[in-house]
Amino acid sequence: MALSIINIHVNVTGTSTRFFNVLAAPLTITDGTTVAATTFLNDSGNAATTFPIVTNGYYNLYINGVLQEGGSYTVSASDLTFNTVTGTLPAGTPIIIEAVELVTTL
Repeated sequence: MALSIINIHVNVTGTSTRFFNVLAAPLTITDGTTVAATTFLNDSGNAATTFPIVTNGYYNLYINGVLQEGGSYTVSASDLTFNTVTGTLPAGTPIIIEAVELVTTL
């Protein structure tokens, strides 16, 4: 049998959308605490209505510029939910959600 060489080119591209919230009041966090999508601004500075649903990618959460562990939160279209973490964030703390969607083409 003759050897055949097959070239497969796979391209992966990504888009990133960010949402910003600077807490107006302290936020006490316990398991299940939510922050509504409508309290965030999008990259354009406009009020967000929902978060995008990421089907092939991931979300990043930054609190005061620090990336948080993936299991400590979930993101739905309507809100950010904290899981298994407790604490209080003071007023003025920035919260950033980054939604990254990946697209693969052959």
